Amino acid sequence: MRQTLERSARPPLRRRPAVHLAVWTALLLAKLPPRRIVTVLSVVRRGAAPAGYDDALLARNDVVGVSVRCAGRYCLPRAIATALLCRMRGVWPTWRVGVHTAPFAAHSWVEAEGRAVDEPYPDGHFSPILSV
Repeated sequence: MRQTLERSARPPLRRRPAVHLAVWTALLLAKLPPRRIVTVLSVVRRGAAPAGYDDALLARNDVVGVSVRCAGRYCLPRAIATALLCRMRGVWPTWRVGVHTAPFAAHSWVEAEGRAVDEPYPDGHFSPILSV
């Protein structure tokens, strides 16, 4: 399967430091075992209001706009960075990891207002196995 980079405008200069921090942190967290990722994200999300779809979309676009890796096939750091950036802004989307069985595929994404945020797959395509 061929993967293309998502296109997104770079965020304004004043927002970039937080976006870079979220991406760097996500790249480190993505190397941890799944249980540790869930534990860290569960602690980080405490006290945050639910993210609206537009809030989560802005965060995702900012992440994709500064990171070539997150704009490509690395869905786990992209989803973690999006969730972390939302948290820096006072809200939290639902972070998920799921699988599709025929053919097998795994994917990570964020949801807000009950729907996946800017994903190429229809809602329900992946069955969630981890959620925060």
